[in-house]
Amino acid sequence: MATKAFEAGLLNNNFQGTKKKDELADTDNLWSSILAQVQNSNNNKLPNNKNVLVLGDNESGKTTLIAKLQGVEDPKKGSGLEYAYIDVRDEYRDDQTRLSVWVLDGDPGHTNLLKFALNAKKFPHTLVMLVAAMTTPWAILDQLQFWSRVLGDHIDKIAADNDEFKETWQECRQKIIKKWQDYTEPGDDLDPGSPMRRTSRNLDDESVDNLPLPEGVLTTNLGLDIVVVITKTDYMTTLEKEHDYRDEQFDFMQQWIRKFCLQYGAGLFYTSVKEDKNCDLLYKYLTHRIYSLPFRTPALVVEKDAVLIPAGWDNMKKISILHENLQLMKPDDYYRDVIVQPPSNRKSVTRQVEVQAEDEQAFLARQQEALMGLKDPSRSPTTRNQASMGPIVQVASPNKKLDPKSTGSTPSGEGVLANFFNSLLHKKTMSSPGGPGSPGSIGASPPKSEPGSMDKAAIRNDAAAELDRITKIKKIPPLDLDSSTES
Repeated sequence: MATKAFEAGLLNNNFQGTKKKDELADTDNLWSSILAQVQNSNNNKLPNNKNVLVLGDNESGKTTLIAKLQGVEDPKKGSGLEYAYIDVRDEYRDDQTRLSVWVLDGDPGHTNLLKFALNAKKFPHTLVMLVAAMTTPWAILDQLQFWSRVLGDHIDKIAADNDEFKETWQECRQKIIKKWQDYTEPGDDLDPGSPMRRTSRNLDDESVDNLPLPEGVLTTNLGLDIVVVITKTDYMTTLEKEHDYRDEQFDFMQQWIRKFCLQYGAGLFYTSVKEDKNCDLLYKYLTHRIYSLPFRTPALVVEKDAVLIPAGWDNMKKISILHENLQLMKPDDYYRDVIVQPPSNRKSVTRQVEVQAEDEQAFLARQQEALMGLKDPSRSPTTRNQASMGPIVQVASPNKKLDPKSTGSTPSGEGVLANFFNSLLHKKTMSSPGGPGSPGSIGASPPKSEPGSMDKAAIRNDAAAELDRITKIKKIPPLDLDSSTES
């Protein structure tokens, strides 16, 4: 009996000891759990190394859009490569950080600056926004394709110069594919049983990661989160009024843009800073893709100027719904053959000729010299006088023009009068301080052979006699009809 009692006591002590050990283990597990939660909460803080790279043509609204996301009312546009930041706050974790934003100039000559905004170190932490404006709808697709090629060429250069980056690049590609496959339609604010709660895939399919991507999706996988933003959608009203755009044209444009987004696995936003359309939703979507913050807005495709399509929602079947509205065109028609640039825009670009008005005083001086017979203002006064040697002033009779050559043929008639006036001018020129050919002379010296040899008194007498003769001939008294009638 004593042995049994002893054994029972040992069992009881072992049980009590095991119980205490279990309690101590539970206590340790509790503290470990608390420490793990604290550690996880520190790890869940918003990172401060995230970046957004904005690409697009000039006048596409890049700077204005970023200013709107910042909450800045007076954007200041720079040149080359602009830097800005957006304050991001997580209300659930009471945390905040700054999202760096790099805006590249639309001039293709500045693409070499991409190396400062996107390199091997920043690549896994960068989201790219491709921006185009509705003010030039005919150029939207060309601009998106151009900047996507610029981005792809830059990534190829990074991979060529850095072998380690190739592994990182491949990992980023796989993450982009997984994000697309894991997408579910946001619907937390809707009734779970509502038919509007849709998913892009069957959630019961556990092998979804092994399924191939849908048609046309991520055929060009750059390994970067991409968001296509069409700005200035308020201009659609102007396109309807001034260029006769209809819903058919806008649907044709949208289906081409959505096909482009499928190719690069990009989200799509139609925005208008002027009318504040989709700007807040774009901010929330960026924080959702970069920081995994909640985004509960479903895709919006009803309003043509406020389209919102998250990456992972769209597919070719959904895009084909737009094809039903295309009556005058086919979905595969060349984009610029349907969305044609208006002729007025071409003229406004090429009409750059500016006419400069001539200075008023220069014009009047030129006319004065022309009237004076000085056709070449650049010539010196001496040259002009030498070029104008000979009889310049001619006194014409009422019915006949004087012939200067007659001055040397006869001392009588109109030649006499010409010699007289030329002698007067010659006398005035000779008596001037500058002498003949001086800058102050008005006329030119008379022929060299005649004035020096003729007697001045004879010239005056002959001139007076000729004037009397002309007066008698020209001034014949009129016939007195009254007196002739009386006689």
